Formats: sequence, C-alpha cells, structure tokens
Amino acid sequence: QVQLLESGGGLAPAGGSLRLSCAASGRILSSDAMGWFRQAPGKEREFVTGITWGGGSTVYASSVKGRFTISRDNAKNTLYLQMNYLKPEDTALYYCAASRLLSTWASPSNYHYWGQGTQVTVSS
Repeated sequence: QVQLLESGGGLAPAGGSLRLSCAASGRILSSDAMGWFRQAPGKEREFVTGITWGGGSTVYASSVKGRFTISRDNAKNTLYLQMNYLKPEDTALYYCAASRLLSTWASPSNYHYWGQGTQVTVSS
C-alpha cells in the first residue's frame, strides 16, 4: 500500500509561483510512475505531468510545458511540482497519484493510489 499526502497549495497571483509536494509512505518501486493531475469545478480530472520513479523520465501536458517542472527525491519518497508563470486557468484541486505498471500517462484509471488533493488558486 502507498499513501500520498499533498501540500503546498494556496493562493498566488497570475505570473506567480507555487511549489507542491507529495509525500509518499509505503514502498515506491523503481518501476512505478507518479503523476500530478488537477480538477477544476465542473471539469474532468486532467493530467498535468508525470515522472518515472526510477529513471526520472518526464512528460508534460502541453498546457503546462515550459512553466511547470516535476521532480522527485527518491531518498525522501517525495514528489514535487514547481509551478511558475501561473495563470488563472491553473486554478484547480491538484492531486498526486502513483501507478504500478503504467500504460497510459494521461488516464486516471491507470493510477492505483491517490492523495486527497491540495487547492491552487490563481488570481487575475
């Protein structure tokens, strides 16, 4: 079992920055993948970015590429999301998720463990 706990959300102005953290308890395998999703009110959960836990390969949604950076600290079992140049449309509840035997990055159904989410609000 893996438990995930996000932190670091809050209110930021447009153009500002926030850094999210996701602390994982339990065993994260080198073959696992982890990702960040977000969900705005009335919208479906949306893939933001992902990283392979062992090799550190990354993938980004086009809407955040060049502005957001995903990273992980294997020793601390912690996933990060550095968000720069924030836009009002980035406002959402942000979730981290972990997957065993990932087949498709962007599909929430491929992730086996989820955190409770942390709210990010960007003011215009």
